[in-house]
Amino acid sequence: MTTSQSYPIGTPGQPWGAPEVAGWRSRQVKSRSYADDVVTAIDALRHRFDVSGYGVLDYVEGQYPLLAIRSREWRDDLPVLLVTGGVHGYETSGVEGALQFVRDHADDYAGRANVLVLPCVSPWAYERVQRWNPDAIDPNRNFREDSPAAESAALVGLLAPLANKVLVHIDLHETTDSDESEFRPAVAARDGKEYEPGEIPDGFYLVDDSFNRQPEFQETVIEAVAKVTHIAPADEHGEIIGSPVVAHGVIEYDLKKLGLCAGITNARYVTTTEVYPDSPRATPQQCNDAQVAAVRAAFDYALAYPEG
Repeated sequence: MTTSQSYPIGTPGQPWGAPEVAGWRSRQVKSRSYADDVVTAIDALRHRFDVSGYGVLDYVEGQYPLLAIRSREWRDDLPVLLVTGGVHGYETSGVEGALQFVRDHADDYAGRANVLVLPCVSPWAYERVQRWNPDAIDPNRNFREDSPAAESAALVGLLAPLANKVLVHIDLHETTDSDESEFRPAVAARDGKEYEPGEIPDGFYLVDDSFNRQPEFQETVIEAVAKVTHIAPADEHGEIIGSPVVAHGVIEYDLKKLGLCAGITNARYVTTTEVYPDSPRATPQQCNDAQVAAVRAAFDYALAYPEG
């Protein structure tokens, strides 16, 4: 067992305070541009979709506008199909896959549903290839009304009026090698706990909602993605990242209890994708394509079976 002592910030066994958070933040280096990569890509879609802001993150490093892309012919009598990406900013295909879906396929649902896409929920983290926000808070454990994460609070506020109108919500993520080399040791150090090494699965998988299981829906998404990239097998314990595999490429969490993004609304169909970009068997474009395939399969299934 490796302890949190191996992480360069903090004292083993003691949760971080403000000095440790400040030390961690000082180590985060901007390596790409939200404005250039994301805002510019969204601006290029304005002639086809409605783009609106749902908040501004005001950090020492600058201000970050939070942007939503909506169907131009929005109708209150139609269901809402929701995509979120970049909840963890370092998970690149979540952002790029969301944008690719809008660019290439969102028009396919015109007149049948309202499409709502939030391509980059955590822009500060996107620029620093980081999981947390500047306060060392993981947005994807804090999607609730009283959230300490500004990124999460803004999204919860945006979606509150739509909570019962969303038919399907697909949240686009990645599981990377850096989860094991950096982010899990960091959270152990931050919380004053021991770090127990885990195993990164080689391939794509999904996270279903344990309190709203939709096995046929998840299976349909897995089948679509399997045409693009490989699906993660269970480990020797029948698990993926410590959770029992309930179907090929599928595990479950209690989404609302854990404050996860996919649990924000009361959608009938929800899933969280997990792409593995570090696999030698997958290119960056394949990762983006896998996210798009998952979104399309999720939307098509939900529209075909809106009542379950």
